[in-house]
Amino acid sequence: MEEKVLKLGLPKGSLQETTLKLFKKAGYHIHVSHRSYYPVIDDEEISAMLLRAQEVPVYVEKGYLDCGLTGYDWILEQNVDVIEVAELRYAKEGFRPVRWVIAVPEDSPIKTVEDLQNKRIATELVGYTKRYLKSKGIKAEVYFSWGATEVKPPYLADAIVDLTETGASLKANKLRVIETILESTTRFIANKNAWKDPWKKKKMQDIAMLLQGALLAEEKVGLKMNVPKDSLKKVLSLLNSLHSPTISQLYDENWYAVEVIINEKRVRELLPKLKEAGASGFVEYPLNKVIP
Repeated sequence: MEEKVLKLGLPKGSLQETTLKLFKKAGYHIHVSHRSYYPVIDDEEISAMLLRAQEVPVYVEKGYLDCGLTGYDWILEQNVDVIEVAELRYAKEGFRPVRWVIAVPEDSPIKTVEDLQNKRIATELVGYTKRYLKSKGIKAEVYFSWGATEVKPPYLADAIVDLTETGASLKANKLRVIETILESTTRFIANKNAWKDPWKKKKMQDIAMLLQGALLAEEKVGLKMNVPKDSLKKVLSLLNSLHSPTISQLYDENWYAVEVIINEKRVRELLPKLKEAGASGFVEYPLNKVIP
């Protein structure tokens, strides 16, 4: 009987730590040995390999990997034909999309994309940048930057196309953004032939569900409280949950236990209001996975 193993590519580099933490929260424990590119995962049906996110789309398309995690930007850059199993909205430093922007020195006369005609542009995203400029009817010299792209202007380039999450590095290097050309999130992708295999498809769908559940749990917490009978209606009017609060009567018939799943950001504004409405005995707890 043929051994069933799913070949999974994990992003090495800036996304690595966040990805491994996400897998752990999803229930997969992955151990990475020093200088090893073959992590050990506590699922015998998964064979994992660490690769740069830029390489994952190509190896998935060619079938060297059944599936992998990479950025939407690198899927477009490599122009590959793969199955997108799921969007996973996380990046190196948070849960919002990263942006590829065109930036120029603060004192540059370049104000718009149209001003890039016949200019020099440094970037790691060469293929997509060329296609983007072509769609705008702009001819420019776009060349690959081997890192430290933000220091290239003004002497080595007139402009750059660079990745940013907060914009802090661009500001520190006295650059200003003139255009955002792409927003990118992490994607779980699959090889087309692997997706046709029923066992592999189901395995990938299960992994995607657990990863998405772990991500959703990052935004939410569980909140328990005790509520007197005469305050229940008022307290419930303040609460929103995935469906509806769980309510159970306590030993004392005049009190109820109320439990709800809510966005973590709402807790700080809700607690004083809930307390004022009559609730007490609050317990807030983190969640590993939330699967609707």
